[in-house]
Amino acid sequence: METIAGLPFFPLEITKDGKIFNPAQKSAIEAAISDAAATKLTDLFVVSHGWNNDMADARQLYQELFTNVASRIASHSPAKDHKFAIVGIFWPSKRFADEELIPGGGAASIEDEAPTITSSAVRTKLEGLKGTFDVPDEVTLEQAKSLVDALEDNPANQKKFVDLIRSLLPQHPTDKADDASDVFMGRPGDEVLKALAPPSSFVAQPPGDGSDGASLDLDDQAGAAAGVADAFSGMGAAAWRLLNFATYYQMKERAGVVGSGVNTMLASVRQLRPDLRVHLIGHSFGARVVTAAVDGQAALRPSSLTLLQGAFSHNGFTEKFDNRNDGFFRKVIAKSKVSGPIVVTHTINDRAVGIAYPIASRLSADNASALGDENDVYGGLGRNGAVKMKPAEFIKGQLLPETSSYQLVAGKVHNLRADQFIAGHSDVTGRQVANAIVHAVMS
Repeated sequence: METIAGLPFFPLEITKDGKIFNPAQKSAIEAAISDAAATKLTDLFVVSHGWNNDMADARQLYQELFTNVASRIASHSPAKDHKFAIVGIFWPSKRFADEELIPGGGAASIEDEAPTITSSAVRTKLEGLKGTFDVPDEVTLEQAKSLVDALEDNPANQKKFVDLIRSLLPQHPTDKADDASDVFMGRPGDEVLKALAPPSSFVAQPPGDGSDGASLDLDDQAGAAAGVADAFSGMGAAAWRLLNFATYYQMKERAGVVGSGVNTMLASVRQLRPDLRVHLIGHSFGARVVTAAVDGQAALRPSSLTLLQGAFSHNGFTEKFDNRNDGFFRKVIAKSKVSGPIVVTHTINDRAVGIAYPIASRLSADNASALGDENDVYGGLGRNGAVKMKPAEFIKGQLLPETSSYQLVAGKVHNLRADQFIAGHSDVTGRQVANAIVHAVMS
């Protein structure tokens, strides 16, 4: 049996179709939770990574995070009497791997005559997307590559290019309004590219963070919202943004399917051990995985839900966020699907979580919106926390030092602003985060 810092660790691989890849892994989990010996488990962590190239990235995330969680458990007197184990979810995901940095100066330095993304860069990006989608994609992406040089001032080719990319995607978005996926799938292709052609605005990195406010940390490019194309204009930049949004769209749809698979697995856990306290933790699109699991067909009622730099809409839990539509995960709140606290870390330092939202603003002709502000129609949970919620449903707070205590309330969303301790999208394994997790578990 594998362990992390003395805690039993059980890997669980789930396919892009939401199926358990290796039934023996599920059997091992069931055997562990059914053991009635002195080591009988009281609490089960279920954790999901987000965008990753391979299982090694996810394992490193789990190793670092739960090493610190185990240390905090050892220092937290009530937690010492509990017996914990970890289920680590592994699912096929795709990291955005832009190698370039944003040109110097950030949004403030964009001139009226913005530079352009080269056709060669777009073709390279298309090549790198092979194998990303749920359907065979190599032939379609090659066809798209053949059109790149002929996009400028050619509406017919623009339509064909967009239609080729959209043909690779699930055709009916699950959450339509939170990120303008319905507009993306329904708008004529030439109009899509024209909407995405101007340079985008984005929230600059705050001063004093050790950077010049212009560059992305190369370790923080899993879905970089202020990506390389954001300071550019023209059809090349439009195609680049389109491909980023398409990858986001595919991964968010897949995360929901994987979440349904996690829900099914945990339903059997609940049948075996109704008394077992289950704690769901998700990073990036893993936050979507675990929230979809909570919102799934089987009522899981986890004892806590922790979303670390979540890569879904900041309106996800909101009632009628635009006066018409509920957030996609509104039922998690309205139907009290989590028995304990919901903890959300968010920070202005996270420039990777919101890739969909400046694009959504453009697709919806909301070009005045800058990326990331909590007042924007479109924005990311990991940037702003859960917004526009009823006063009784959420509590604003701060991510605290590792030895500090929290007063977390069951059923409420705790937005923990983490500017001091989370430097970027993937910086979620520190002792301060681990301390918040342990307090959520023991609340």
